Amino acid sequence: MNRKKLAGLWAVMNDFHGSYLLSVGALAISSLAKTATMFVLRYFAEVVSGTQPYFRADIALTFALISILFIVFAIVEGGLAFVSAKLAAYTAENIARRLRNFLFDHIQRLTFSYHNKIPTGDLIERVTSDLDAVRRFFSEQAIGVGRIILLFFINWFAILNINWKLGLASVVVIPPILLISMWFFKNVTAAYEKYQEQEAKLSTTLQENLNGVRVVKAFARQDYEKDKFEKENWEKFLKGKFLLLMHSLFWPLSDIVLGFQMLGGFLYAAVMVINGELSIGSYLAYVGLVVWLIWPIRNLGRLIVQTSTGLVSYARLVEIISVNREDLETGTIDRQRITGRIEFDNVSFQYSDGETEVLSDISFKVQPGQSIALIGSTGSGKTTLVNLLPRFHDYTGGSIKIDGVELNQIPRRFLRSQIGIVEQEPFLFSRTIKENITYGVGKQVTDEEIEQAARIAAIHDVITTFPDGYKTIVGEKGVTLSGGQKQRTTIARTILKNPRILILDDSTSSVDTETEASIRSALNALMKDRTTFIIAHRIQSVINADLILVLKDGKVVQHGKHDDLLKDVDGIYNRIYQIQTRIDDEYNAEIEATA
Repeated sequence: MNRKKLAGLWAVMNDFHGSYLLSVGALAISSLAKTATMFVLRYFAEVVSGTQPYFRADIALTFALISILFIVFAIVEGGLAFVSAKLAAYTAENIARRLRNFLFDHIQRLTFSYHNKIPTGDLIERVTSDLDAVRRFFSEQAIGVGRIILLFFINWFAILNINWKLGLASVVVIPPILLISMWFFKNVTAAYEKYQEQEAKLSTTLQENLNGVRVVKAFARQDYEKDKFEKENWEKFLKGKFLLLMHSLFWPLSDIVLGFQMLGGFLYAAVMVINGELSIGSYLAYVGLVVWLIWPIRNLGRLIVQTSTGLVSYARLVEIISVNREDLETGTIDRQRITGRIEFDNVSFQYSDGETEVLSDISFKVQPGQSIALIGSTGSGKTTLVNLLPRFHDYTGGSIKIDGVELNQIPRRFLRSQIGIVEQEPFLFSRTIKENITYGVGKQVTDEEIEQAARIAAIHDVITTFPDGYKTIVGEKGVTLSGGQKQRTTIARTILKNPRILILDDSTSSVDTETEASIRSALNALMKDRTTFIIAHRIQSVINADLILVLKDGKVVQHGKHDDLLKDVDGIYNRIYQIQTRIDDEYNAEIEATA
């Protein structure tokens, strides 16, 4: 373990250094009390054997004093061991609580690029399993290592005090055991890191399956998903098996070597007693001390595995913590409101790999209150373009200005407070309808304002039919509501936010025709006097837009109003329009034929 990692662990303990040092101090005194008990035992044996006089020549007083010392040292040892464990647990639980809170907040503030690269299951694994391993490191393993070191040196010095030859003979195998331990520590650390990575993959597989359970059921893919999960689970089993093998190899190896060390020490001390170099009392004390000299080394194997897991988990958490947060505050704009005048000038964008150019030479101007429609095939760059506006990603070339101010000079927090987004897949939290509507508003609102927003979004009448009205819990992902109801609830949320710029990301693509009509009516109310970007696949959704941009491979290939674009008979827009018109005509004819 390098100095940097030690410094990091010490920093994690900030505000709890005192309690942890007290824990170590209590452990040291407890260990001293255990060792002192062995010296009391030596005195008792020597008094009984007649090699030591009675205390003040009084046999009753001597045995009473010995009994009291045994009791006192036992109480001190047990009591301080309890205090040490309690303080260590107190420190560990508080460190875990603070780390958990910090990580939750930190992950929320990381960039979209980071979340696009890292699987959700991996993040969940780190914030749960890895964090718990760090908690155990502070509550059990670090204090356990301290206990081993204290017991070893206190008892070794005590044996040296009894007889220096016995002291040296008792640690003959310790250097090779430590070398073997270091080798095991290195290999166990590598094995555990692979084990945790596989567990993260398994968590990701489970998380994806649960999120997509409806798709799994709809396509009857349970057996396929089961096989996929079992494959990842088998890999975890193999890596866990290897990890346990490393652990199981150390334990018997160290037991055999240390067993011979202990037996050799007993024999050597017995010979010294026979030769008159050691008293019976000293022999008994040595036997007790050498057990507590060898025992910590025996437990080193268990602590090697557990400590390495804690350090690997700590490193995995540091990987997240070291990622820079998204800067929400830096900027020069000082106004309270924007009007919504937007200008794109030769804008281009590449992802962080620097290889793929997603957008190229995008230029257009928008006046406040105008609507801009984006049409194009999947992967043409529509969503990427609108994601530049709230600075989910920063453009890599050209210029974007809002109200004449360069976009990257506007603080993200202020900018996002002025932009409302209605996603293609509406997301609702497992809270009440009222809490979902007021989510992100950033100000106190009255019930009347909430109901007014719901009326504009054409969802108020639906909400009032529920027994609990606006206090109805919508359930995970809003399962209590239909698709159209969820969408209109998110529209009400956006209305209440009252943004100057609006982004509608294909907001009616996943609903039926009747629901689409009600949502479109709500959207028209929402769009009034707001600069609006509309991503759509259906021409019907963008006919009235002030400007339509047709994108292909990240470039604008056509732009203009609906009627102007139709004049270009060979253009992409006209082809899309003709295809959709023909489909609609065939659908209507089929309905009339069956009526």
